[in-house]
Amino acid sequence: MYRYDTHDQTLVNERVAQFRDQMNRYLAGRLSEEEFLPLRVQNGLYVQRYAPMLRIAIPYGMLASYQLRKLGDLARDYDRGYGHFTTRTNLQLNWPKLETVPDMLAELASVQMHAIQTSGNDIRNTSTDQFAGIAEDEEVDPRPWCELIRQWSTFHPEFTYLPRKFKIAVTGAAEDRAAIQVHDVGLRLWRDEHGEVRVRVLAGGGLGRTPMIGEVVRDDLPWQHLLTYLEALVRVYNQFGRRDNKFKARIKILVKALGIEEFRRRVDAEWAHLKDGPQTLTREAVDAMHKHFVDPERRVLSEEAIADFERLRGENRAFARFVTNNVHGHKTPGYKAVTLSLKRSGHSPGDLTWEQMHQVADLADEFSHGEIRVTHEQNLVLADVAVDRLEALWQRLDELGLANPTVGTLADLICCPGGDYCGLANAKSIPVAHAIQERFDDIDYLYDLGPLDLNISGCMNACGHHHVGHIGILGVDKKGEEWYQVSLGGAQGNDSSLGKILGPSFARESVPEVIDKVLQVYVGERAEGETFIETYRRIGLKPFKERVYA
Repeated sequence: MYRYDTHDQTLVNERVAQFRDQMNRYLAGRLSEEEFLPLRVQNGLYVQRYAPMLRIAIPYGMLASYQLRKLGDLARDYDRGYGHFTTRTNLQLNWPKLETVPDMLAELASVQMHAIQTSGNDIRNTSTDQFAGIAEDEEVDPRPWCELIRQWSTFHPEFTYLPRKFKIAVTGAAEDRAAIQVHDVGLRLWRDEHGEVRVRVLAGGGLGRTPMIGEVVRDDLPWQHLLTYLEALVRVYNQFGRRDNKFKARIKILVKALGIEEFRRRVDAEWAHLKDGPQTLTREAVDAMHKHFVDPERRVLSEEAIADFERLRGENRAFARFVTNNVHGHKTPGYKAVTLSLKRSGHSPGDLTWEQMHQVADLADEFSHGEIRVTHEQNLVLADVAVDRLEALWQRLDELGLANPTVGTLADLICCPGGDYCGLANAKSIPVAHAIQERFDDIDYLYDLGPLDLNISGCMNACGHHHVGHIGILGVDKKGEEWYQVSLGGAQGNDSSLGKILGPSFARESVPEVIDKVLQVYVGERAEGETFIETYRRIGLKPFKERVYA
């Protein structure tokens, strides 16, 4: 993992001191609400429906065990004992007291963490593949490049007040697990015939009120020019993005209005002033960054140990289910990545108590070299587990309620906090998630359905990524009442697509029955071995609509 140098630590410490002074002036009445607003949002502080909310940055989803313990401490000491992991791999604390936030930021700084640029019209937390550095299908480890982007974008003087928020996602694997096609900028790292890193740059993706799939701006950018090209691209957005209407201010609107050819032309014209300038990356700088992301010292496992794991998997059905759904391949023979499910009936998806944070940190130290990953599906990952320790880890996770063997199934749903917390939400999303979890709790049925993404958002901001769920649910307001709109056919990954609205919205109590009818159509129409999204793409929306609205 990346460790702060003196520059990083000084920068974060000084920001804490600066914000403490700003908070004191605001509480004393020397700063107005209007003056304080841009200051607090740039430090991750929202004022939500019932209380303040602090959003803490987890850069590209990586946590050290001591950092997760600190997050647990903050949830225990300053909040209500739990935190919520988001689809941007950040952690939200939903009940802190306003006056305690500077102390919370100071504690974060003590473990090389912060809440800088987790809100506001700036460049947000860069995200990536949760299996970065260990994936079997990886061409380029994206983590060093993500850190370079983090350092470039933090406090960038030109991009403090962009037209709207700006999100970047990076992948270096054959399979896109970072959803780069639905980000403001998506980066796909690859290698040419000489082994040199090149970058495919997409722009104009995003969800929210006007969902769009990103388009390719440049297919083969040399690695040396990554930062200068990104700078040119964001400059074009900063100059020409709309500021008269916040609903039309994202870069996707600009790309659509200009057309990709004209947008590319403007970026290239801007890049001409930056190319080969001071921010051009050197081999020395990139090599130095790579040294922060070296492989841990892994034990060499014998063939016998690997065979014992396979034997145990064959003998223990419960363990086999966990391995099939929650355990993933690894580039090192004898090692696996393990997903810890933060989804179980009666619990809000993505939530973790302070005790569980401490316990997971202990497991990371014991089983995975002290490292934890956060996924944009709101789960956690231990990325370096030897197969001869998998059964012991599984048993410990089961005791903590984190071994639910349903990752990738309908039960592994994504859900934003919704109207229970968020002041922007039109409807509650957590009760809908609970109702679906209760309705579909037969694990054999979940396995029979196969891979299925169900995503729930409480408003059009789409923090639950409902547009790219195979089944998406959106909370809407109808004359002061909460209703829910269902969409089908969304997908993330290499073949991303946006869901289509099924029809008129439904009352909350009807949603589980609607989902049941949708699944009945799928089960009745699917060909052998066909997944939900494959069946949908073959038969289209009509059969689902006819069944649901019959």
